[in-house]
Amino acid sequence: MALSIEASLQQGYGLNNFTYYLFVFAATVLYYTHAYMAESITNSSNRRSIWYVRNHQAMRVSQLSLTAISFISGGILLYEFGSRMVAASFLQWVAIGIFPVAAALYYGSAAPLNSSHSLRNNGWLKPFVIGFVWAGTVTVYPVLFKSIEDGLPYAPKLFNVLLFIKNLMFITVLCIMFDFKDYVADHNKQLKTFVVQIGLRKTIFYIILPLSVVGLGTFLSYAYYMHFPFPRIVLNTIPFILLIMVALSMQRRKSILYYLAIIDGLMLVKALCGTIGALYF
Repeated sequence: MALSIEASLQQGYGLNNFTYYLFVFAATVLYYTHAYMAESITNSSNRRSIWYVRNHQAMRVSQLSLTAISFISGGILLYEFGSRMVAASFLQWVAIGIFPVAAALYYGSAAPLNSSHSLRNNGWLKPFVIGFVWAGTVTVYPVLFKSIEDGLPYAPKLFNVLLFIKNLMFITVLCIMFDFKDYVADHNKQLKTFVVQIGLRKTIFYIILPLSVVGLGTFLSYAYYMHFPFPRIVLNTIPFILLIMVALSMQRRKSILYYLAIIDGLMLVKALCGTIGALYF
């Protein structure tokens, strides 16, 4: 939610209504929890799998609740803005459809862990798919649905494209780092993630750092294009500096709690820095 608000403000749009944020929140949590509903306890070293197996009934209740919230909030949005969505342009419909399609291909099947053709099983492609879907959700959708809500055309410019690329790179790097925690499990499954294929150190220096530089360079490009004031540039640079510092700190294995806290924390820091920069500078 914080990243969606940040992207809306950075692109000069107002915030979406509460129902929109409720729908996105419920659908996002529902989607990401979906993969873990079929976890088994065969790998006793995977603490996350053990937790999901032990709390399976509670997770089923949570998933059903989130499904209900998604349908109700989605129905409200369709009731309020359905006629405007029908009248949406071809570009708007492409933007609406491309990210759910990519998200569906990520699993490859409605049943979690039940498809050999899912993009999730492609270790090197997986973080880019997640980054693409996430960047679309937090960068494109807020302004797209705001334009539909206000009955305005959706006309992304160079600035919007560069912002999308910046967010894509940032989230993709976080996803690659998140794979570090699953190195043993992915290696046993023969899932060829970057860290499994080339090792921890090479992943950091040959993959993560270059992608971080691309993301930072993209931001500096659109900051120059939009004539951002210096304080705003500094604020938006902070998350990328922290991203690089965290990547370098991961040359040694960390606990799963470290990965969860640091990676989710970086998302929040990025959203706060971008929001403060957009509001006050």
